[in-house]
Amino acid sequence: MGETFTIAALQAAFGADMASNFAQVETLCRQAAAGGAQIILAPELFQGPYFCKQQDEAEFAHAYPASDHPCVKALQPLARELGVVIPVSIFEKDGPHYFNSVVVLDADGSDLGVYRKSHIPDGPGYQEKFYFRPGDTGFKVFQTAYGRMGVGICWDQWFPEAARAMAIQGAEMLLYPTAIGAEPQDDTLDTKDRWQRVMQGHAVANVLPVMAANRVGDEDGQLFYGSSFICDQTGEKCAEMDRCETGWISASFNRAELAREQAAWGFFRDRRTDLYPGFFGPPGGAS
Repeated sequence: MGETFTIAALQAAFGADMASNFAQVETLCRQAAAGGAQIILAPELFQGPYFCKQQDEAEFAHAYPASDHPCVKALQPLARELGVVIPVSIFEKDGPHYFNSVVVLDADGSDLGVYRKSHIPDGPGYQEKFYFRPGDTGFKVFQTAYGRMGVGICWDQWFPEAARAMAIQGAEMLLYPTAIGAEPQDDTLDTKDRWQRVMQGHAVANVLPVMAANRVGDEDGQLFYGSSFICDQTGEKCAEMDRCETGWISASFNRAELAREQAAWGFFRDRRTDLYPGFFGPPGGAS
């Protein structure tokens, strides 16, 4: 691994044609890689439209085993060719069980494993509990060619426990593929700013850069607000897209500087696991 790592978020609209979605992600990956990106993140469930806005049992036919998923098969040779890490968001089928998952492809195209979304929302426009079981992998950190990467998925990004769990495992960065936008029950509710702020808080509390990649577009009346962004370890946004553009953003970080600043702030030195048993281990357990 080098002294620095460069991460990139992709933002786009996705339709019913899976091949077209793959082609769009490939084009953006190539552009980002040409711009120096080493770890490239596409939005949540980019294989097609965000189908969870309503309950439709026909959608279960579009789930596949993780290693054989068309998204994984499409991007595996691209990761190898470009020498980049690509976390791939998928609708996963494992026997009779269905998950909202990410398969992490390393820079040589190898499959580093799967993370299954832990927090599953259930509300107007986001009826994911009909489709997905709560993840059973626990929070994971993946050792990639370019650093230790923690990955959560959309609703996971609102939970400080998830970010802290990945930081404790040695994550150098936190990545969140996302599908979020309009709240059908309230036309006046715009969550964009608080959505960014909660992740900026994770960056500050864990002294880590955070990146979120969201989709855009109007999908049968459900409008996704984009605003994909990267913030540094202080929570300051260093790259951001608007609510409707298609493209990519990137930012680079020095891992030695991040490690030094994380140590200096003392958040992990001063944690009191004895005062919150069961939160991250037993009373008096390792921090």
